[in-house]
Amino acid sequence: MSLDPKTIIKNAFFISKNKGQVTARVRVPGGHLEVKYLDIIKEIAGRYGNGTVHCTTRQALAIPGIPAEKIPAVKKLLAPYIQGVEVDSGVDIKDLEGGFPAPLPHNITACIGSRDCVMSAIDTTDLALKLERSFYPGSLVLKMGVSGCANDCAKVHLQDVGIISMVEPLHDAARCVSCESCVKNCAGSASGALRMENHRVVRDDLHCLGCGECVLKCPSGAWSSGSKYYRVMIGGWTGRKHPRMAATFLEWTEEDAVFQVIRNIYAYIEKHKKKDLLQERLEYIIERTGYGIFKQEVLPDLKPGSKARVARYLNFGGYPYDKGSQFES
Repeated sequence: MSLDPKTIIKNAFFISKNKGQVTARVRVPGGHLEVKYLDIIKEIAGRYGNGTVHCTTRQALAIPGIPAEKIPAVKKLLAPYIQGVEVDSGVDIKDLEGGFPAPLPHNITACIGSRDCVMSAIDTTDLALKLERSFYPGSLVLKMGVSGCANDCAKVHLQDVGIISMVEPLHDAARCVSCESCVKNCAGSASGALRMENHRVVRDDLHCLGCGECVLKCPSGAWSSGSKYYRVMIGGWTGRKHPRMAATFLEWTEEDAVFQVIRNIYAYIEKHKKKDLLQERLEYIIERTGYGIFKQEVLPDLKPGSKARVARYLNFGGYPYDKGSQFES
């Protein structure tokens, strides 16, 4: 069977190195899946694949070893999975037996979030599904991820767009016993945003990560969790040419602003990408247009009185792989 990569990839099938075979890429938004859907994956892998399933680095499921002529049969078996995981979550997919309608954006990753983790400020799976509803299916190579706290277990610092939840800690001086547990913990485990002045705790808002560690460590209940906010990271990736970490673009911003930023990024990429390239990474476009243009076109309409802070510049860091200067001859 003749394989046209541009045709089969539209339904998230990828040509294998093994002649005549393809790998099916199955989306798992947020990396969280009801166990009933594993029966479908098992049936496809056992009946048409090579009996194995690969958990990808983006929390999707890859089913390798599928003969190309079995693609239509695999699409039919995927129909109830697509119905339950995508359509029932609000994703607009018309032809259920046509397979996944697009491979992009890449599967949206997330840590386990507040459903299980005491550190997370939000339900990360819920936010990942909201992102899925808003941006899938798409046509741009954009990697997005969600972390429920500043520990960044989902490694969103390595994504084109990373979202980290923040919580505003509220301090009740009447309950505080000046034990300094929060101050010491913040200095050792967070950002050192707390200090003691005249036996009272003072929080440096500029340096606070919104991690909520102070709330967890306080033995007298003087700290409590206030409103939830988000930090938006831009420009991380691990490409062969210039791997780099994402930089903070916005922090202490609301959820609707996060979605507006991403919608504006889509428009920004479409406007400025090189037309002679199939795809161009967001980071390279920002470098070419300059941060000023990016900020002007992507910055959302912030609500009056918003706590949001906008970065004055983006420092991606990273390094170029330069053999000439890096290694001894």
